[in-house]
Amino acid sequence: MSEVTGLSHVAIAVPDIATAATALERKFGIKAGPVHENTAQGVRLAYIDLGNARIELISPLSPDSPVAKFLEKNPAGGLHHVCFNVGDLDAALAVAIGAGARQAGKSGNNVHGDRIAFLNPREVLGVLVELEEKGVGSRE
Repeated sequence: MSEVTGLSHVAIAVPDIATAATALERKFGIKAGPVHENTAQGVRLAYIDLGNARIELISPLSPDSPVAKFLEKNPAGGLHHVCFNVGDLDAALAVAIGAGARQAGKSGNNVHGDRIAFLNPREVLGVLVELEEKGVGSRE
């Protein structure tokens, strides 16, 4: 996809953000930022900024969220998705869909107000992919 401009983050689903953040800080000396809630996506999340990319720790807000379903299959947690920065979300989606990918769910916004969309993992090497278009005032 020529529309990708970089790696935004790698998301790890966890049963408890505080426990996961403490483990990563103890093992690697990296610290998570504040916890946010994205009710539209049904998740609680915190970012660990690594300078060139971030780790996103996500946990479900409700038992019927997609992350809760992921944790049912992977109780200890695990890699949930990768997120690519794109210059133009609509153009990036058009390229991906034109190449055989399918969008998973509807486009929306993340906790920073950036436009996002997900691609079905069946057409992207078995990995759920998030595309993120940075908005004004977003984290660069």
